[in-house]
Amino acid sequence: MMFFPLFLIPILWKDRHDLVGTFNRWWARVFFTLGLFRYKVEKPSNLDPKQPYVFCPNHFSYLDIPAMGLNPVNAIFVGKNDMEKIPLFGYMYRKLHITVDRQSLKSRYTTVLKSIEAIEAGKSLVIFPEGGIVTDAPPKMGKFKDGAFRVAIEKQIPIIPVTIPFNWIILPDGSYIPRWNLLKVVFHEPIATTGTTLDDVEKLKKQTYGIIDAELKRHNNEN
Repeated sequence: MMFFPLFLIPILWKDRHDLVGTFNRWWARVFFTLGLFRYKVEKPSNLDPKQPYVFCPNHFSYLDIPAMGLNPVNAIFVGKNDMEKIPLFGYMYRKLHITVDRQSLKSRYTTVLKSIEAIEAGKSLVIFPEGGIVTDAPPKMGKFKDGAFRVAIEKQIPIIPVTIPFNWIILPDGSYIPRWNLLKVVFHEPIATTGTTLDDVEKLKKQTYGIIDAELKRHNNEN
């Protein structure tokens, strides 16, 4: 938690929320370097750091959270409130990110409102559209939930599919000992939502799922 004092800056000075993404990148790089992980990030050249996005990664491993810290665009996470229970880290996570109790309808609704407010404040969001680690057969993803796509449509901002192809091999769900493999994060081209309505949620879910699924199959066939 040597980065905790740094994260106090955007906690105390909320107008410096851009520092959250910067500090996340520093933390992720230090974490993976000290852990002797080989990592590689692929991203399109047209990502605008001043443009809010909704990033939608697949989710098979607890390593996916620090992996998304390598995001080239400053962003905050929308995730389960389980993270709040971690001493010290939980406080930081609750203050800087958006948490949700997926068992509570009220919490899910409040999370959508907070997500919209965050975008209006110029923040990008990382939302795991599967809603957690739900699949028991990686690299096959679970069914996508609506939340990320409803928020993107509501604010007419692009969706960025993100493929994390090997974390399920490096650190499978339920394991605590990592295996040697390249840690890779692939940020795909933005999917525009301009002109879409809530009637297009299923279409956007299918399009995003298809992009990530094709990349997962390509990488894991090569691996």
